[in-house]
Amino acid sequence: MFALTFLGTSASVPSAERNHPALLVEAAGERMLIDCGEGTQRQLLRSGAGFRRLDRILLTHGHLDHVLGIPGLFSTLGLRQTSDVMTVHGGPGTLDIVIRMLAGLWGAGRAPIAVEFAPLAEGRVIDAGDFTIDCFAVRHRGTDSFGFSLQSPARRHLLPDRLAALDVPDGPLRGELAAGRPGILEGGRTIDPEDVLGPPSGGKKLVVIGDIEATDGLSEHVAGADLLVIEATFLDRDAPTARDYGHLTAAEAARFAAANNVQRLVLTHLSGRYENEEILTEAARIFPNARIAADFDRVAV
Repeated sequence: MFALTFLGTSASVPSAERNHPALLVEAAGERMLIDCGEGTQRQLLRSGAGFRRLDRILLTHGHLDHVLGIPGLFSTLGLRQTSDVMTVHGGPGTLDIVIRMLAGLWGAGRAPIAVEFAPLAEGRVIDAGDFTIDCFAVRHRGTDSFGFSLQSPARRHLLPDRLAALDVPDGPLRGELAAGRPGILEGGRTIDPEDVLGPPSGGKKLVVIGDIEATDGLSEHVAGADLLVIEATFLDRDAPTARDYGHLTAAEAARFAAANNVQRLVLTHLSGRYENEEILTEAARIFPNARIAADFDRVAV
């Protein structure tokens, strides 16, 4: 399962209700940020999530509304004397911006905490066993921008009725079968895992895309997602402006979700020029299972 806490849901200009972009993702005991806009450290505190076990930041791109919270967060973690190494993932150009920003404050190669920089290239970013993270390139105003696909594997569970029918006792043998390995009963009878395992179930797919100007060519990364988080900075009536600034409209995001059999859609990176109801109405006409993200919303996948 993935648990999401929206820490910032505004577009480039924040409002009294919406902070700059940041999303906390929790999975299998790990906690990571996707983007870290200005004020993210305070949003972590206000949400109740805090800084505990926070050791990874995935950056969609290097625009300042997505990265300016990093120095403040690092400064606070340094004062708290955290011993964790913070790994920052981003495109090479994005990491260059962050590295130069930190160097301007603390000197080249120095920061208040231990930091590792991991350049992104399309494909696997993390294999944590209980979940994986892959990244894929997206287009946004000439930046090296990436979206992220997080997946937990489907698992097969033992079927109690089949275990009983085959006289498989409680104990280590069942563990072997659950792991997909044959087991041998007393008397030498072999039990094949296929005889006692049900169909795969429980796998989940979360896709998070930051700023993006076009969705063509991305279906292979998004298809069948249980949840798609994506920007909706403009409405369709302002589509030419959206093109000029490298963003999507709510209708475009909804059409993208519908075309790729997404289960749920959450729209973020929202502009204060529109009312929430306008944005949701435009999206829901095309994709009914859509919602608007607000700061401190929690969503489980």
